[in-house]
Amino acid sequence: MRTAEIERNTRETQIKLAINLDGSGKSRIDCPVKFMSHMLELFSRHGLFDLDCVVKGDVEVDYHHTMEDLGLVLGEAIAAAVGDKRGIRRYGSMLLPMDETLVMTALDLSGRPFLVYDVNPPAVTVKDIDVQLFHEFFQALAVKSGMNLHIRMLASSEVHHLFEAIFKGFARALDEATQIDPRIAGEIPSTKGML
Repeated sequence: MRTAEIERNTRETQIKLAINLDGSGKSRIDCPVKFMSHMLELFSRHGLFDLDCVVKGDVEVDYHHTMEDLGLVLGEAIAAAVGDKRGIRRYGSMLLPMDETLVMTALDLSGRPFLVYDVNPPAVTVKDIDVQLFHEFFQALAVKSGMNLHIRMLASSEVHHLFEAIFKGFARALDEATQIDPRIAGEIPSTKGML
């Protein structure tokens, strides 16, 4: 089983997260940023990852520390669960519609972190979250997981739909990239012999 459990404790946040890449989409999320709890549930369900996540943060100050640290922990857990990447497909992509919204997500588990985040939200907040914090979340996740991640908004006029589409598309692209391809027979998916 490709699983990982990561715990991060700072003066600003305490996060404990467990992921199973070969799960069935079950989740237990306890996060003080309720909209983010919803996004993580979508991530788990649409990627068919089992996700257990307990988050405490200084949300009375701001959501920034919680959102960024959550990205760091989830990224580290993804990297640990994927392991040496033998036999995985490595690349994943998804073009995901949600009503008026259309989002493209593509990623490479290359070990070379890079985020291209071409998202122009139709509002500056969703519920009580500054939408800029989603960029911070995905930046932290890309760095810690060693992922080249592209997220591009192609159309949207409703901010809730936009971030639902982003998280669903990211989950499905990651599921594709982490799948074991029997044709590779346990090899590293690179002509270099390593990632």
